[in-house]
Amino acid sequence: MSDLSHLRLENTAESLAYTYAGGGGNRDFRLPPRDRAPHAQKLIGEINTARSEIDTLRAAHPPEYEEIDGYSLTLRSDPGFDLRLESVERLREGVELLSVRKEENVTLATVFVRRDKLVGFLRLIQSYNSENTKYDKPKNQKLVESIASIQNVIVRDLWQDDSALFPRTGQAIWWEVWLRLGTETAQRVCDHFTELAQSLGIEVNQHHVAFPERAVLLARASADRLGQSADLLAYIAELRNAKELPTGYLNLRACDQRDFVAEAVSRLVIPGLDAPAVCLLDTGVNREHPLLAPVLAQADTQAVDPQWGSADHDPDQHGTGMAGIASYGNLTEVFISNGRLQQRHRLESIKLLPPPPGANAPAVYGWVTQQAVAKAEIQAPTHNRAICMAVTADDRDQGLPSSWSAAVDQMCAGELDGIPKLMFISAGNYDAVLNDPAYTYPDSNLRHAGIQDPAQAWNAITVGGYTDRVIIEAPDFQQGWQPIAPAGDLSPASRTSQAWPLENQKGWPIKPDIVMEGGNYITKGTQKDRCADHMLLTTAVRATGELLSTMADTSAATAGAARLAAILWSHYPSLRPETVRAILIHSARWTPAMAERFPDTTKTSIQKRLRCYGYGVPNLRRAIYSAENAATLIYEGELQPFHRDVGVKTNEMHLHQIPWPTEVLQQLGEARVAMHITLSYFINPSPGRKGWGNKHRFQSHGLRFAVIHPVETVDEFKRRVSRAMWDEQEGRPDNVQDDRNWTIGSKGRTHGSIHSDWWNGTASELARCYRIAVYPVTGWWRERPHLNQFNRMARYSLVISIETPDTQVDLYTPIANQALVTTELVE
Repeated sequence: MSDLSHLRLENTAESLAYTYAGGGGNRDFRLPPRDRAPHAQKLIGEINTARSEIDTLRAAHPPEYEEIDGYSLTLRSDPGFDLRLESVERLREGVELLSVRKEENVTLATVFVRRDKLVGFLRLIQSYNSENTKYDKPKNQKLVESIASIQNVIVRDLWQDDSALFPRTGQAIWWEVWLRLGTETAQRVCDHFTELAQSLGIEVNQHHVAFPERAVLLARASADRLGQSADLLAYIAELRNAKELPTGYLNLRACDQRDFVAEAVSRLVIPGLDAPAVCLLDTGVNREHPLLAPVLAQADTQAVDPQWGSADHDPDQHGTGMAGIASYGNLTEVFISNGRLQQRHRLESIKLLPPPPGANAPAVYGWVTQQAVAKAEIQAPTHNRAICMAVTADDRDQGLPSSWSAAVDQMCAGELDGIPKLMFISAGNYDAVLNDPAYTYPDSNLRHAGIQDPAQAWNAITVGGYTDRVIIEAPDFQQGWQPIAPAGDLSPASRTSQAWPLENQKGWPIKPDIVMEGGNYITKGTQKDRCADHMLLTTAVRATGELLSTMADTSAATAGAARLAAILWSHYPSLRPETVRAILIHSARWTPAMAERFPDTTKTSIQKRLRCYGYGVPNLRRAIYSAENAATLIYEGELQPFHRDVGVKTNEMHLHQIPWPTEVLQQLGEARVAMHITLSYFINPSPGRKGWGNKHRFQSHGLRFAVIHPVETVDEFKRRVSRAMWDEQEGRPDNVQDDRNWTIGSKGRTHGSIHSDWWNGTASELARCYRIAVYPVTGWWRERPHLNQFNRMARYSLVISIETPDTQVDLYTPIANQALVTTELVE
């Protein structure tokens, strides 16, 4: 088979009006029993009491600063019932929903009500008490009867982390403070909050990260001190606990190690300064290593704070080890090779963490990460770069967005500078493998080891670990020691999103996205240990003169994944970051061991497999090359998901006519063939925890794809996907989505901002599947029209592969010969 360029599609998209064609209907909303008049009077009395308390406090302590013109209130439901959240926020009426959480089966919602609009809020309840709808129901019934009580906000009401993490009385902690912006700028609100907080003896970190409607900064205080001012609390939408980060050929003599390294350097072909780069965000890099200096220029080694220096301060040289794998992969493969060592990419290093004793100081890590990447881009603004970060916090967010993960999403989407970015983040390591006697493989990984923050980010590629390393040669581990993980299965320290609560798995992205070699652990009876045979060989710079060390777990896996992306980019330098992400995930496959771990082919079992291994192990050759019997097509475009008509509505979909090898497929008849489709795009985050209901979606928008059925006409396909295509007299068409030939299925592939699925069937069926639709689903661009983002364009990348196991069949040439196709492979 030949190594052929992937095929770029040009002008294949037809824009058509789009309206959601699915079924409608509102689910029943349960209400507790209420006695109408007494309930209304109770809530009105509670609001008046809350107002009186705040006004009294403000009168007793006239502020020198600008007074907050409103009231923060907490609404509670009855146990076992929900609040009618979609009716709570009424921005035009001066009521802003701040945050939502559950506490012992009670829903708590905090709201801010402008002073001049409080009478309107009271009128909602008064109307409930005295007026009926045309259906003879109390006005505002679902909203008012869902509320059990209304009180002034206290600090605990704003807490969004695990209740066990809430500080003890008098205990000062670093709080992650989410400020509401209202109509003000993030800088102005942060300045006002800081001025007021400091006047109360509260320490405030100088940096913040801004999102739509929110700004996040850190403040150190006890809960009592934080809650002593009603005006201070009125700035706050949410409180969380600030994240703390962990700072975490070998038997050869040093001179022999130097010989191996020198021989490899003698074969090295150094890439040009304009080559793609892996940008490491880590503990710094010791670039004097002979293998690192040629690919890491001194100007490309920086730190977020220049006073930290750019050298690796970690005793284990984590950053230097990452650099070796990000550059060369596993060095054992380099040392046993011969011939030219063609290096197609370079390195950049930005020290993300300060050296001790500053390593444990709190920070707004979203801001730190954004600053780190900005330094790399200022230094080399034209580089294609794969950002690589194996620094993570804990897993308490359980898949829900944090300020850090949302900052990553914001940065990748290009919201800060208009430049979308490609980023790789490690899933995090599960330290219990060696530290917890109760650890069992892989049950502990699946039940207790959730993805760590910020690896739940939608737009980043989250990398887990798998392993093929099962051979033990080390003399110290010969008697009775066995590998913990079988070949091709999950690396024992790798984390998964199976450990997330089931409700979070339903609504949040597939994580990890892919897995790479992360090494293995060994066991003997109740003992567990590490063995160098099961780790990757990489770079180090020791005072003893040693130049080699080992690395494993998801750090090594993440460095390896970023390396693949940089190499791929060197072959296709004009690809968008979204496309490189798509192709890398598109190239991934599950190993036989992964399929054996979850052998059932039901959609539920496939979801479990996805949440353990993502889409599998990427294949660099498949990512770079097509072949005669396996053709890959790439489309990069954009559409406008929404527009304002009477309200904000969905706007358009793209209908692609793919240049298909129809005659070849028809000739193959009943032969089995496969089609693989991946859709990739970046969302813009809105991370405040408002319940993420209909109005408060985290993602700005979503996109989906659909493929024409073999038995559908084009018009039938259009009507199935878009209601705007329906005939007014005929109404809903009879044809529906058919998932029988798909591995993941239309419902299973809706998570996150990358959607990938495989279709398997006969060639004669595939011959008629030459139309693909890309269409929008809702998000905060639509649901939050006051933010004026509803007319924005959304970029996307679509990757399509068709293949047959018969290597004598040429699917590639009939496609390449058509007019809408170009090639661009750089060898």
